[in-house]
Amino acid sequence: MFQYSNQNYEGVNFSTQDLRYGELISCTFNQCSFTNGSLEEITSSNCRFIECDFRGAMLNGSIHTESAFVNCSFNSANLFVSKFEDCKMTGSDFSGSNMDGITILQGDWSYTNLRHSRLVKQNLRYVKFHEADLSGANLEKADLRDCDLSMAIMANAKLQDADVRGADMKGVDFTTLTIKGMRMDKEQSVLFSLSHGAKVD
Repeated sequence: MFQYSNQNYEGVNFSTQDLRYGELISCTFNQCSFTNGSLEEITSSNCRFIECDFRGAMLNGSIHTESAFVNCSFNSANLFVSKFEDCKMTGSDFSGSNMDGITILQGDWSYTNLRHSRLVKQNLRYVKFHEADLSGANLEKADLRDCDLSMAIMANAKLQDADVRGADMKGVDFTTLTIKGMRMDKEQSVLFSLSHGAKVD
């Protein structure tokens, strides 16, 4: 157990360090590497990770509150039952990561790569996914109410029984979605109809 507070790190390689159960408070990490690192159950609050490499890192059970992970790579990282509360994740890549049991409470996940992510039954209400790549993602029975999904790439995403009422879905191509049982509001119904060539007066 350790605690780092108000520290700044630039280009540091943490890959070989055991960071399990640690606590990070108001720290900044710029272009640091955590590849294949042990960060199980680590907590961060008000931290900034900029262009950091978390490929293959073990982050299961970690908790992050009001932290920023900007343009970071989480390829093949283990995020099992991790929690991100009101975090800024813009531009980060989660391809191949294990997101089973993850908790995402609000926050900004714009421009993220979430292709083929498994987010079944997740409560994603109010999360910002502007221009995020959710193609092939499994969002069955997910709560996406009041999300910002504007311009999101959702080709072949599975949205059966998901709830998207109140979500901003401008620019989404509805023709590529699997939407059986999806709960929509009137505005989304119009967008859906228009994307299928209907003329709405």
